[in-house]
Amino acid sequence: MLANFNFRTIGEYLPLFMEGFFATIFLSVIAFIFAMIVGIVVCFSLISKKSSLQRIARIYIDIIRSTPLLVQIYFLYFGLPRLGVILPEYVVGITALAINSGAYIAEILRAGINSVPQGQVEAARATGMRYILIMRLIILPQAIKITIPPLLGQSIVLVKDSALLSLISVMELTRAGQLLASDRFMPAEAYISTAVGYLILYYCLKAIAKVYERRSVYIGREAV
Repeated sequence: MLANFNFRTIGEYLPLFMEGFFATIFLSVIAFIFAMIVGIVVCFSLISKKSSLQRIARIYIDIIRSTPLLVQIYFLYFGLPRLGVILPEYVVGITALAINSGAYIAEILRAGINSVPQGQVEAARATGMRYILIMRLIILPQAIKITIPPLLGQSIVLVKDSALLSLISVMELTRAGQLLASDRFMPAEAYISTAVGYLILYYCLKAIAKVYERRSVYIGREAV
């Protein structure tokens, strides 16, 4: 297989792959930031005492989790123009990824908050602490520590999902592979190179997760 593998062509298209590689990083980082914002808002709506906010948040999560991301991308890209809203491809891609991941992040954050022992909350209330202080000083620090690993996992999913943006001509890593495959009719070289790019991103995120786990263990031992 390697005897027929054209490394020279890959070298010629390397600038295009690098452009797609860094575009994937940019899209994923921006989308994850907005997804965190969406997730936090939806999470606090879920745990809110207002039933109307809870229903809206639950409907949003159910719709997002029950429909494929590709359908959501196509709706934003092809459906919104029919309603008079035209957005650039990059904006559509970031919006779709943020809205989709935001639903999952909201559930991750909610699970983290619910995992904090209720006794600690009740003890804080007994001392006269307000809800905002309880959330900031007691609940959120513990919830964040618990949710970091699944949030890193969700970030990996988001990076892989960004490949779907190639279907609306967003210039990212998969799109670079598509251009090579269509220009030179070399699908093996195109998509193996694309896969290598995603592997690099995956192992970088995995390394971050391992560093966090080691740091958590070290802090835990120091606390003991």
